[in-house]
Amino acid sequence: MIQIEQKTHTGTDGNNIIVLTPAGRLDITTAWQFRLKLQECISKITPNLVVNLSQVNFIDSSGLTSLVAGMRDADKAKGSFRICNVHPEAKLVFEVTMMDSVFAIFETEEEALEGVTSGAVS
Repeated sequence: MIQIEQKTHTGTDGNNIIVLTPAGRLDITTAWQFRLKLQECISKITPNLVVNLSQVNFIDSSGLTSLVAGMRDADKAKGSFRICNVHPEAKLVFEVTMMDSVFAIFETEEEALEGVTSGAVS
């Protein structure tokens, strides 16, 4: 079971932005739960998501796959999908897999929230 904190922010255009902060490991045992949470937020609340990875100290290919799927879902819904506060241990996985060039990755949650608007290129 993965713990996921969920917060809602209002963007500059008045649209909601969900910030999800999973804690622990994002791996084969937890990635599916995280994927479901992403789908639920995008389809039921808002397609604008920020994933704060400050509490995720380990991520494997399953975790990366759930993030890619979330990004695709947000994209299809004309939303924005951003990642921030990547834990140093997890950052290496993004760099080695070259996923750091696929995702919009920000240093802080504040930076990731800045300028999020519906239909914005994420």
